[in-house]
Amino acid sequence: MAVRPDVRLDDAPMQPVSCGTCGAVVEARKSSWDQTSIQWNDAALAACVERRASSPRPGPNGATFTGCAALRDAIREAAVRGTLDVVDAEPLKTNPDHHDTEVHA
Repeated sequence: MAVRPDVRLDDAPMQPVSCGTCGAVVEARKSSWDQTSIQWNDAALAACVERRASSPRPGPNGATFTGCAALRDAIREAAVRGTLDVVDAEPLKTNPDHHDTEVHA
């Protein structure tokens, strides 16, 4: 069986996003409003206030960093502003229980 190459980044490459709190710059890609890929580098790891403040938890995944709320907000804001592309063309849902769920700019 031939292995199919992963070419997702060819069509929609990762883009830089800066955290509004600490200034850490990561590479991010939004496949959809619900799915985000983030690539950290050494400078971003060192700059992230929330990452430095987190402490490892017990267990096999104890060293896993669950994420930075400030960076998550910056990525969402960049996507809403249009400075971070969202691959899926589905509009952002603001309230799935409400009939008018699209964001109108």
